[in-house]
Amino acid sequence: MHGIHGQLPSGKTIIADLFPSSPLAGAGTILLPHRFPIPMKFLFDLLPVILFFAAYKTSGIFAATAVAIAATAAQIAWVWYRHRKVDTMLWASLAIVTIFGGATLLLHDETFIKWKPTVLYWLFSTLLLGSSIFFRKNLIRTMLGKQITLPEPIWHKLNLAWSLFFVVMGLANLYVAFTYSLDAWVNFKLFGATGMLLAFMVAQGFILARYMDDSAQQPAPLNPANAAPSADAGVEERQ
Repeated sequence: MHGIHGQLPSGKTIIADLFPSSPLAGAGTILLPHRFPIPMKFLFDLLPVILFFAAYKTSGIFAATAVAIAATAAQIAWVWYRHRKVDTMLWASLAIVTIFGGATLLLHDETFIKWKPTVLYWLFSTLLLGSSIFFRKNLIRTMLGKQITLPEPIWHKLNLAWSLFFVVMGLANLYVAFTYSLDAWVNFKLFGATGMLLAFMVAQGFILARYMDDSAQQPAPLNPANAAPSADAGVEERQ
């Protein structure tokens, strides 16, 4: 979303727990510092859920749950090593996957890990909406304001859209998890949830593109120092 034209912002991204550190993974940012090229960043975010998927296919849900916890911890360790800073939401993601994943392993009950993505999605939604209502702080604008320029009403709509999107994601996760087989749910976590996120971002990009174009076409403000020739310059010309 660096201008909405096919790029993500170069500071932080909402792709981070679709993977044990973002919303889509369900096994593991919404906010993750990012200095990798776009494809590498996406793969970095997606790696934990890929490992969860692979572990499930080869060794079952309990091994996959352990892998999800370990992958999230490893991801945080790598971010700390590279940037000496870990976003609060990454820590929250680790806490949630550890609590729900740990309960699944301890009680040998897959129900807890199925709930984990929904809890994380709804946490994101609550933070976005709650910050706007109670603290008058638009978190989406905080994350993306340096990359794109939008009218104030659009920022509010964008914040609300992401909040509602995470509510829908949480409901979709519960529906698939408790209506279909475990295999179907694991497939949904990797393919369905990721696809929903990408589709939402693409649709959002088309809607916001016209604002980006309008912003790019606005003339740069004149520098007062260069706006008019000085009196001395006029004297020099006459001489």
